[in-house]
Amino acid sequence: MTSRHRTKDVQWESLFALQDKPAMPLQQRLRMAAVEAILEGRLPPGATLPSSRELAKALGLSRNTVTSAYMRLIDDGFLEAHPRSGVFVKVHGDPRPSGLAKADWRAKPLPEPVRTPQNQPEREAPAMAQLSSPDWSARLIRSLSDRRTLAKPDQWRQYPYPFVYGTFDPQLFPTEAFRECCVHSLARVHLPQWTPDFELSDVPELIEQIRLRLLPKRGVFALPEEILITVGAQHAYYMLGEALFDAQSRVGLEEPGHPHARNSFASRQPQWQPLAVDDQGLVVDHLPPLDYVYVTPSHQSPTTRTLSLERRKRLLALAEQRDFVVIEDDYEAENLYVGEPMPALKSLDKVGRVIYVGSISKSLSPSLRLGYIVAPRALIAELRVLRHAMVRHPSAFLQHAFAHFLSLGHHEPHARRVNQALQARMQAVGESLRRELPDFQFELPTGGASVWVRAPDWVDTAELALMAREQGVLIEAGEVFFMHPPYPCPYFRLRLSSIGLDQIGPGIRALALAVHALAQARGVPRVLARLH
Repeated sequence: MTSRHRTKDVQWESLFALQDKPAMPLQQRLRMAAVEAILEGRLPPGATLPSSRELAKALGLSRNTVTSAYMRLIDDGFLEAHPRSGVFVKVHGDPRPSGLAKADWRAKPLPEPVRTPQNQPEREAPAMAQLSSPDWSARLIRSLSDRRTLAKPDQWRQYPYPFVYGTFDPQLFPTEAFRECCVHSLARVHLPQWTPDFELSDVPELIEQIRLRLLPKRGVFALPEEILITVGAQHAYYMLGEALFDAQSRVGLEEPGHPHARNSFASRQPQWQPLAVDDQGLVVDHLPPLDYVYVTPSHQSPTTRTLSLERRKRLLALAEQRDFVVIEDDYEAENLYVGEPMPALKSLDKVGRVIYVGSISKSLSPSLRLGYIVAPRALIAELRVLRHAMVRHPSAFLQHAFAHFLSLGHHEPHARRVNQALQARMQAVGESLRRELPDFQFELPTGGASVWVRAPDWVDTAELALMAREQGVLIEAGEVFFMHPPYPCPYFRLRLSSIGLDQIGPGIRALALAVHALAQARGVPRVLARLH
């Protein structure tokens, strides 16, 4: 048997027989079937798998489901992909499943341990042998793992060109300034200010810095009892969904929109209403009947469009006329390179119909996880109780250190430095895209940290993302941003927060090679000739 043998004689329907577990997502069941076939030797090392198109047709699944499963199996070390060759069972290496794949891999009961008279009486062995693991797919009241979300390989740092979300360039971190603030908080004289259990409260110094330093820049003025600290913006989304939504709530979300917000709201299973966006952000005319609208007006996620002032005023007028509430996520508002910042929706709100969500730590590092909500005090009082039931309160040490970071004026120069770096990267990615992929459509934003790109209609960006990995490039396929994605989905996002300026040109060139490989697989001669 050769190391790269074809398995055309294999009946894929039998080899990838999916377990009858309706509560488990199809992608997860497909991964389980593949892992079992590999571990049991039915798919030996070097075996060639069918293309995502072929396997989807054979199993009656969507191509996105198969492509997502392949990408996860590659990340977990079970498969490897080679441009213009296909996807293969990995020949060498120790597969290390992550996340759900790890749970799937270990789903079978473990062998019985060797028992001795010292650790287990012999008479209990028959009863112990009859025990089996619980069927968790049957016990879960709803599937949580089938929610489409932004994901990147655990080993994303090993890729030379990571255009992905949730990362940060360590060279931009204000190490000296933040160390100074942490040391300040650790001084014995300051320990009483953050070491007690704060129960329902927050560190008052941080609340004051948000009130006096951050919010006024957005035109927002609030009392201390109208501000609540959260474990990042996503924590804020989840709490708002838990406190406000139920199965009858009509919730409008931008389409395309922020998948993390959508997933955080989903636990209450509201009635989703997709709302169109264009080059001015959310389209506010012809809104359906709504109870809540979630919007990212500063830099719409993922298109980076800014909601015009006229539409902001119109949205607030409609909210009052039709009695709905606006949840404003001031996404990347501080990342502005050109022009003056647009006032926050909350700054225009005169009757308390806007709930404002902001982030304190995102400009330093997304892993620090500190955000906040500004809302009427009655709602904040209820959210405090809900937060206490979940996490009691965010780290008081981080709150105290961040308060000192803000009070010393470190935040403003750090934000300027980050914006200068992002603007240079934005210009570089624009030049590279125009040079390497002239048929791809995009518009550079005036701020933010990403570029939304539309590929030609023949490109399925889920498949392109898979091929790009083999060139060392990580991109975010656009399907995850849509509630109702087009198929094939021609959109993708390039995130610039972690990739260095010198890596952008080579990274886009490597992406063009992946497009070339996809064009060759599809037989698109005009594209091949131009890319050559």
